[in-house]
Amino acid sequence: MYPRNHASLMGQGAFIFGCAGLTLTDAERAFFQDTDPWGFILFARNVETPDQVRRLTSELRDAVGRDAPVLIDQEGGRVQRLRAPEWREWLPPLDQIVRAGPKAMELRYRLIAHELRDIGIDTNCAPMADIAFPQTHEFLKNRCYGGEVKTVVSAARAVADGLLAGGVLPVLKHIPGHGRATLDSHLELPRVETDAETLHQTDFAAFKVLSDLPIAMTAHIVYSAFDPDLPATTSSIMMSLIRDQIGFDGLIMSDDISMQALSGSIADRSAASIAAGCDIILHCNGDMTEMEQVAQAAGEMDDLASDRANRALSHRKTPEKIDIAALEAEFETLLNGRADG
Repeated sequence: MYPRNHASLMGQGAFIFGCAGLTLTDAERAFFQDTDPWGFILFARNVETPDQVRRLTSELRDAVGRDAPVLIDQEGGRVQRLRAPEWREWLPPLDQIVRAGPKAMELRYRLIAHELRDIGIDTNCAPMADIAFPQTHEFLKNRCYGGEVKTVVSAARAVADGLLAGGVLPVLKHIPGHGRATLDSHLELPRVETDAETLHQTDFAAFKVLSDLPIAMTAHIVYSAFDPDLPATTSSIMMSLIRDQIGFDGLIMSDDISMQALSGSIADRSAASIAAGCDIILHCNGDMTEMEQVAQAAGEMDDLASDRANRALSHRKTPEKIDIAALEAEFETLLNGRADG
């Protein structure tokens, strides 16, 4: 464990930050020490070799003087930051779940967890509980686990179990459901016009069953049946729905606050998200000017957010030793058996 630094004695920052490159700059190190972000997130720009990532994750934790969570998106398919030849390549989840079923997904993410923990990463932005519909935008569709609540929940639970068994915290996304969006929220704001009853029976239902998971990430989507003006991330109506009707009482982090689905300045977006009910702001691109705005606008976690953050971290366990070769063999057997059958 890392000793507490001066910043953490005053309260951890209500934000997760990225960094620009393969190592920390002096400016980044000083900034992180001063602002004390709750955690960090890595992208392909931060990844070269296992040894380099180990050094970087150590640098990040050293900067804040504690065992801060380090996140990554390692879903498989298009969204995986760790790539061959240093790490395994994975099919898109929708392709593999159709072939192999939930048990294979549990093994797949147990193997992913092993790779992540080996290089100092202890939080993965998965599972997805978004339901795939015919109209689901292509940026999301094959990242989903199926088109029915039961299938999605079964696969998502298996993913979370595999990650937790490997000592990696799962991040459930994108609450309360991104599947009906026909636009890419990285570029523009999607609107979902579906009626409230249908949403509760489908999209929201998947997240309700999985509401015991420790962390969830919001959807930058307007659900017009509830709030016709604001996306869930900045809507107090939707955040209350997530807490009171879906029943999610874990740590809620925004999706990337820089995504173009949101309007206003980075500071305005951050402040609005916290005011709506997000516990933590996610900022991904490593831009120092933007991170300064996030830190100023989001401030420190309040007592309730800190409690949720501590409860989330309590799920982070030391994994038991496993036989990787045996796990890989079992995984391949499941894949081949389902494909042959």
